[in-house]
Amino acid sequence: MSIRAIPLLIFVFLSYNAIVLAGGSNPDEVLRQVVLPIPMLNGHVWTFSWGDLVILLLLIMLFVELLKATYTSSASLLDHGLSMLVFVVCLIEFLMVRQAQTSVFFFIVVATLIDVIAGYTIGIRVARRDLSIGG
Repeated sequence: MSIRAIPLLIFVFLSYNAIVLAGGSNPDEVLRQVVLPIPMLNGHVWTFSWGDLVILLLLIMLFVELLKATYTSSASLLDHGLSMLVFVVCLIEFLMVRQAQTSVFFFIVVATLIDVIAGYTIGIRVARRDLSIGG
């Protein structure tokens, strides 16, 4: 199996679970904890929390997943299948686990759904273009 076949959003899923499960019983408090206070030029301090970090990681990984969807290979087919599996696991966890019923995790579920839909849609469009060039 190629390393390109691994959906990167699984790392966001695992990061969220590690942060929330290691942080305690209340996930909202854990996600609001400040990771990095950043002083601004006007004297205000911008606080960067664990939830912000997970969302930032999510956006970066979703961007890379969308780039990966433009390649056609056998690894991309496996990636699309595994992305669907990640979405199903995230959806089940969101519906069944109390610590996963937060806005941050909802965004993870939506991003995995976007990854699945975009992966198949982009893959079909790229394959159709490749077929029209060849024949």
